[in-house]
Amino acid sequence: VQLQASGGGLVQAGGSLRLSCAASGRTFRNYAMGWFRQAPGKEREFVATVNWYGKYYADSVKERFTISGDNAKNMVFLQMNNLTPEDTAVYYCARGASRYSSRSSGSYEYWGQGTQVTVSS
Repeated sequence: VQLQASGGGLVQAGGSLRLSCAASGRTFRNYAMGWFRQAPGKEREFVATVNWYGKYYADSVKERFTISGDNAKNMVFLQMNNLTPEDTAVYYCARGASRYSSRSSGSYEYWGQGTQVTVSS
C-alpha cells in the first residue's frame, strides 16, 4: 500500500488549501482514511478521519476542515478553510488498519510521506 499526499504550500492566514492523498489498493470501503499533522517540536496529532461510522474531526479544525473521498479514484481529500498560523505543520494521510480506525495514530497502518502546510500571519 502506498499513499501519496500533495497540495501543501504557503498561504496567508484566512486562506484555504486542499490536500489530496492518492492511495494504491482499496481504501474507503474496507479501511478508515485519516489525516494527521505534526508541527515542529510537537507530537503528531489527529486532524480528521472518515471511517465506517462517519467523519470525525479534531476540535481545533471543526467547522474549518472537511474530509472527503473518491472511492473510484482511491483518493482522500482535506479541504482546509480559514487557516491560521497554528495550522502550520506537515500533514500526513494514513490508512487505517481496519474500517473502524479513528483518532489514534496507532490504529493506522500505512502512512504517506507528508506535505508541508505553512500559514503566514
